[in-house]
Amino acid sequence: MFESEKNNPSFMSVQLVHSGDDYFSRLERIINEAVIEIHIQTYIFSNDATGKRILFAIKEALNRQVKVYLLLDGFGSLSFPNEISAEFRKAGGHIRFFSPLFSASSFYIGRRLHKKVVVADGKVALIGGINIANRYHGNSNEKPWLDFAIEINSSIAKTIQSHCKANYYKKKSALRKTIPPIFEAEEKVMIQILQNDWLNRKSEISKAYIKSIHNANEKIIIVGSYFLPGRKLTKALLKAAKHKVKIQLILSGVSDLPMTRRASCYLYSKLLRHNIELYEWNQSILHGKAMVVDSSWSTIGSFNLNNLSSYASIEMNVGIESPAFASLFEKELQEILLQCQKITPKTFQTRNTIRSKINNALSYYITRGIEIIVTYLPYKRFNHS
Repeated sequence: MFESEKNNPSFMSVQLVHSGDDYFSRLERIINEAVIEIHIQTYIFSNDATGKRILFAIKEALNRQVKVYLLLDGFGSLSFPNEISAEFRKAGGHIRFFSPLFSASSFYIGRRLHKKVVVADGKVALIGGINIANRYHGNSNEKPWLDFAIEINSSIAKTIQSHCKANYYKKKSALRKTIPPIFEAEEKVMIQILQNDWLNRKSEISKAYIKSIHNANEKIIIVGSYFLPGRKLTKALLKAAKHKVKIQLILSGVSDLPMTRRASCYLYSKLLRHNIELYEWNQSILHGKAMVVDSSWSTIGSFNLNNLSSYASIEMNVGIESPAFASLFEKELQEILLQCQKITPKTFQTRNTIRSKINNALSYYITRGIEIIVTYLPYKRFNHS
């Protein structure tokens, strides 16, 4: 019923998508097949080969008189060229930058548009953690950053489109509404669109993670880039481990943020003491954010297990209640686990020298301090974002 190849039948409501050409071929197809309206909201839109490929498809859509709305983060897409924005507007497109770093009122880095969502004609949507840039596509010499998304072909896409339009036009009352879940009876799958936008009173992803961990009976697999969970989530993981739930964490072996990786390593001793299995992915940058619980419930999206995603950024995940989908995804994660380096108490003790302990501790407390600062700043500018 659920396939992960790019040639999935179009009638299937939920499809697992991988970073690399799988994601970008789907994105290009969705743009090419749109006839009425496209919304693209993302953290990073780079003007590299991958970005130009998607921009070309967007321009072709504009030539077909399709309405196109781009909402890009003012920090993540800071390098997006002004001349391309001007050309896009001249061609009839709509583009806005969420919370530009420099504005008339202040220098602002706290609240970021971190979700990655594409929706076309209220019929099909792509939601995940994949930005529009070469590093998520990869090439013949370099693997793409490891990440996932979900393609949704369902009536819920119409609600997602309404949400994106409200976000583009800053309609706060609409943004505070919850997107109702959809049950696809034929496939026996429940689709939830989960959001975290703490300043708009939304903590749906945080709550879903904690609730599903609390309710776990047998097994939890987490893909955690930039893994630095807050107190509540850490407590939930340790409690589940105490109750003999098998927990496997797939974490970064190499990272684009080395200090954050060292901060994560500071937590290894505690996690290992509670018999939580740790695996490091070293074959590329790990950027995925996902979880499978008891081979029945899965979530994939932009939400990192840290305070930035919980309290500062605007995030979107898909929650999927489906044993069929969970089994598919879990099988793929098991294949990834086989390619990871397992961190055992013995191997960790070998590399956990006095110097590394100091570096990890310093990284942890510095990173935590930075998180506190940038999660406080949104309060100062909430009415201007």
